[in-house]
Amino acid sequence: MMRSPDGWRRAAPAARLGGPSITSWTGPSYTSERLIEGLRERAATLSVQLQMQSRAWLGRHKARLGLLLRVMTSALLSFEAARWLNVHMPLWAVLTAIMVTQISVGRSLKASLDYLSGTIGGAVFGAVVGILVGGGSEVVLLVGLAIAVGPLTLIATVRQSLTAAPVTAAIVLVAPAFTLATPIAAAADRVLEVALGAVIGLTISFVLFPASAYGVAIEAAARMIDRLANALGELITGLKVGLEPGALHRIQDGIGETFLELNAVGAEAERERAARLSSAPDIRPLLLTLLRLRHDLVIIGRAAASPLPQTLQAEPLTDLATAIGDFLRASGTALRTRRMPPRLDGVDSALCSYAAAIETIRQEGATRRLPSEVTERFFALCFTLEQLGHNSRELHRCVAEWAQSMGPDK
Repeated sequence: MMRSPDGWRRAAPAARLGGPSITSWTGPSYTSERLIEGLRERAATLSVQLQMQSRAWLGRHKARLGLLLRVMTSALLSFEAARWLNVHMPLWAVLTAIMVTQISVGRSLKASLDYLSGTIGGAVFGAVVGILVGGGSEVVLLVGLAIAVGPLTLIATVRQSLTAAPVTAAIVLVAPAFTLATPIAAAADRVLEVALGAVIGLTISFVLFPASAYGVAIEAAARMIDRLANALGELITGLKVGLEPGALHRIQDGIGETFLELNAVGAEAERERAARLSSAPDIRPLLLTLLRLRHDLVIIGRAAASPLPQTLQAEPLTDLATAIGDFLRASGTALRTRRMPPRLDGVDSALCSYAAAIETIRQEGATRRLPSEVTERFFALCFTLEQLGHNSRELHRCVAEWAQSMGPDK
């Protein structure tokens, strides 16, 4: 039987080896198995990366997602409850529930109390004015509206918790003109609607993915510490090369805005603690320490407005800034994770080296030949860096206190 040339080429390897060819029989199968295995490994790697990214995203937006679910639930429940109770205007119950459902329990508690107190005060005052002036004509209604809204607006400028009072008084006075209800009935309806929404919103804030203001405050404090660490490096660089006024204002304004946010959240956390909704430590010592650190950087920023003379630029200054900056960053991470802060050995060693260098400059009399303005900036810087070391020790104590009381296992 004659073979074709193709048949000879396929049979040649087998003939030479005395049997079937491994390449011709197992090669394609082996290659496909390796390809499938590679695809499986790639799919597993992508799956792990996707899970890690998803967890990181959920961790960053956990508070916002919780607020989303709480607001949705509060709006739906308040609307159904208002319809079940046959409330005159379910809209106000829904709006109140949305307004009092905040990102933390402390903020929700404050919003509920403020909105309820403003509503009750405005309803009572509006009802009294409505009874006294009556509603015989449009002119009388306008006079009564002015009498009710004017004083309450003035009071609201002094007491921010009563900002809802003028609105409520206006509703109580104007609503009877369209619904034919009495001022007392309008005031009662308004209080009932707001109370219903406030109770539902506050209850949802407590039971559905409750977010403590302390967690938000600690995250804000950690961001503040990170910003202080970054700003310190820029300011120390400015002592050598100088800083433009715009750059200096940007640094200081950024620190100030972060501290204002932290201070507001800290007030909410203290409100939770005062209401015995949290057993966390007092956050005020931590806020006070961060405020002192901010003041230290303000003074350093003033000294960095123009570069110091070369004779006053002590060599250990950069090492000191690096040591304190590293300590601050590590302290921010420790505060986030509720772990013990880093040791202060590096900061203490850098402070001792800097103090020795400053003493050498004094003994050499390098400051005597300089203008008084430069000398004042130099000694103010020395004092501030010493205070920065003291305040770093206080920050170490505060972070350690939080780690011991609210560690990762608690």
